[in-house]
Amino acid sequence: MTIRYPDSCLIQFAKAPLQGQVKTRIQSALGETGCLKLHKSLVEHQFSLHYQSGISDFELWCSADHPFFDQLAAETLVEKTRVPVYVQQGEDLGQRMHNVFIDRFRQYSYVILIGSDCPFLDSDYVIDALNRLKQGIPAVFGPATDGGYVLIGLSRVNASLFEGVLWGTDQVMAQTRDRLKALDWQWEELRPLSDIDRPEDLELLFCDEKLRVLLE
Repeated sequence: MTIRYPDSCLIQFAKAPLQGQVKTRIQSALGETGCLKLHKSLVEHQFSLHYQSGISDFELWCSADHPFFDQLAAETLVEKTRVPVYVQQGEDLGQRMHNVFIDRFRQYSYVILIGSDCPFLDSDYVIDALNRLKQGIPAVFGPATDGGYVLIGLSRVNASLFEGVLWGTDQVMAQTRDRLKALDWQWEELRPLSDIDRPEDLELLFCDEKLRVLLE
């Protein structure tokens, strides 16, 4: 496969699919088993979409080892090339993201990190972020409609971007903006997208003909 941006890396973060520990805010609608199934579907959807895009090198970074991730990677084995799977390192989400950026900047000029909860994040969205980074913008974000972000792209990194952020709350993007201002960094934001985290978010999948399959 020819890579469009060989100086760039796209990283997908994913939680291990453990029943009772994923999509907990949707348990009232789907139950533990339904939440586990939805989580796996969302992870697989993002993985399949982006590893085949050829935009940049692609890697999967997981919260813990799990056979589910090994199975996903095994399915990408083409011409003896397999999507790399790594385990995140750090005490909280901020440390884990910071550590990944530090690690990948040893090899790449531009690094984009996405989660697994936003099925609306497509290849064009990633290309838009990369193009802005290549224009000299040091930080690009894809805001989430719930106050977080679904994408972070950087050409440099500073630990203060990730320290003291109230992860998992509606304050994440606002607190990140404050840190960017304190660093005196220029940044740009893409159009907001929705994560699938709450019972009301399920309607977004149901109303999308292509994504409705994720609920089956």
